[in-house]
Amino acid sequence: MTSVPTVKLNNDVEMPQLGFGVFQVPDAETTAAVKAALEAGYRSIDTAAIYGNEAGVGKAITESGIPRDELFVTTKLWNADQGYDSTLKAFDESLAKLGLDRLDLYLIHWPAPELDRYVDTWKAFEKLYADGRVRAIGVSNFQPEHLERLFDAGSVVPAVNQVEVHPYLQQQRVREFDAAHGIATEAWSPLAKGGDLLGEPAVAALARKYGRSPAQIVLRWHLQRDTIVIPKSVTPSRIAENLDVFGFTLTDEDAASLSTLERGLRTGPDPDTFNAA
Repeated sequence: MTSVPTVKLNNDVEMPQLGFGVFQVPDAETTAAVKAALEAGYRSIDTAAIYGNEAGVGKAITESGIPRDELFVTTKLWNADQGYDSTLKAFDESLAKLGLDRLDLYLIHWPAPELDRYVDTWKAFEKLYADGRVRAIGVSNFQPEHLERLFDAGSVVPAVNQVEVHPYLQQQRVREFDAAHGIATEAWSPLAKGGDLLGEPAVAALARKYGRSPAQIVLRWHLQRDTIVIPKSVTPSRIAENLDVFGFTLTDEDAASLSTLERGLRTGPDPDTFNAA
């Protein structure tokens, strides 16, 4: 079984650097996909309330027989549930669907700035953390300006900021801000969903050079930049392949060649304008 290195978060909790994401996986298919991931060696699973598949994730975890303390489970609070009391209620609902008595990481899914509830939401997160119901708390899709408001109003610095990151959108400003404040950066859509990244000549050339798939090359690039990644697939062979990225290392020159692909290209919403509830 592949041994996945961990990242020590700012509260000393250890989080696997490579996990399994279930974005847009129907609940009926989620259990099989997560089971395949766990069998391949993944121990970190990332879901969200809005994905509608927390129950499927929980069923896979229960049926896997893997001890709970060997797993790292993340879910996210949806925008419509932001606010102090509604956050606490939504957390209970997510935990019940997952069939768990505690969570490893809970994230505010989006800042949703027009709703302007993420500060009160963070205070509820801090309560859940203080009560020991979640081992670490963080955010998703937060820009430095959003994080600064949390610093001013709260008492706990987010452990993780999960944002869209890939060679087409490298988020250098966000990554540098996170690093300066002890926040781990986690990449969603690490392979640039819906884009042409895996067909890029630079990626294909490195795939041939290292005898690896284009996806493995890009994931390795992320890992060498100290980014946490959560690739998604429902195909067992691809799930296993995405985990098999620890037996080789890109040279500095080869890694730098991927960093020239920056386009500022988002494949998902802009956090400054996305306010769906």
